[in-house]
Amino acid sequence: MKMRIFQPFSLLLHLHEMKISANLNSNPPIFFTLLSVSSKRFSSLSASSNPTIVEYLTQTLGFPQTLATSISNRFRRPKSAENPELVVHFLRDIGFSEDQIRTTVRVAPQILFANIDKILKPKLQFLQQLGLVGADLGKFISYNSTVLNVSLEKKLIPCIEILKKTLSDSESNGDLVRVLRGCAWMLSRNPNFLLSNIEFLESCGIVGSQLSMLLMRQPRLFASKQSTLKDLVSRVVDMGFSIESRMFVHALYTISCLNDKTIRKKFELFQSQGFTEQECIEMFKRAPALLRASEEKLKLGMEFYMNTIKFERTLLVHRPTILMNSIKDRVIPRYRVLQILKSKRLLKKEPSFFKVLDLTDGEFLDKFISRFPDDAEELLVGYKGHILQEVDE
Repeated sequence: MKMRIFQPFSLLLHLHEMKISANLNSNPPIFFTLLSVSSKRFSSLSASSNPTIVEYLTQTLGFPQTLATSISNRFRRPKSAENPELVVHFLRDIGFSEDQIRTTVRVAPQILFANIDKILKPKLQFLQQLGLVGADLGKFISYNSTVLNVSLEKKLIPCIEILKKTLSDSESNGDLVRVLRGCAWMLSRNPNFLLSNIEFLESCGIVGSQLSMLLMRQPRLFASKQSTLKDLVSRVVDMGFSIESRMFVHALYTISCLNDKTIRKKFELFQSQGFTEQECIEMFKRAPALLRASEEKLKLGMEFYMNTIKFERTLLVHRPTILMNSIKDRVIPRYRVLQILKSKRLLKKEPSFFKVLDLTDGEFLDKFISRFPDDAEELLVGYKGHILQEVDE
């Protein structure tokens, strides 16, 4: 007799098949009993344990059945619709729209069972005092409803006070509200966490108005892990910035917005136009925002300045900010006007194109168009020709 040798997995599979075969021959079949139990269990999981809440969510708030069931199943014990009704009426009374209420409930359904007088009202009144009222409050909470789950005394109030002090905001709290709209989740952080990050940034020389600017532009930095913050600062320092430089904060903001791959691609774009790596760094040090411009904008700018106007590469290295100007809406129109004036010999002295680009629209019109009434129509066509062409199309 030939002995069968099973590998571990094959042996388990063989035993499993033997067990099923035996179960099928039993009376009653155990296999089908197990299937029946599993089916009943699945049915119980898919059904709601809070049918009253499902009915309220579907009939009153207009939730789809599946979503209402999913929300109701988050609450293990059966709940009545009494408190949800009170909460919804309360939110309507303070200016929430129906869509805002639905969004708020979908994200943080536990507020339906929160105590209005002890939990919801104090927090919402606090936010109202900051300037978030009516529809603005409803919009803010609908996007950041988890704020209502945060302790008022331990987190909301201390965090808000820290942010207000950092912003040196006016009584209107306009800057504070803008920060909260962009990064409300920082209110769930431990206040000491925020303070620690602020102290670190101040140790890097980012203080006063620079700190306020950074908070308004990139609030998530203040809620990041300090290890992340230190890594960003190190990257900026490695690129040649001194913490004593007034451009340091702008470089930190730019680096925090971009990943390494994007920065590398921007450098490669400049190098493809003949710039050295050191020249790229020099340009970034003079204009940190340069790396936030799109590749298309940078490429168009370099091609126009170097190929059409015939600027030397070194000029762009020393004045990289001109690459931030819109080629279509600012650079080319002004260049066309100057070309018309030169062709008519209306200029006693050719102006620096750098200075021409620095002029406001009003200053440019006064200096290079209004001064020449006999040629004003032709100059205006040259200046706004791209707009007229778009209208005709």
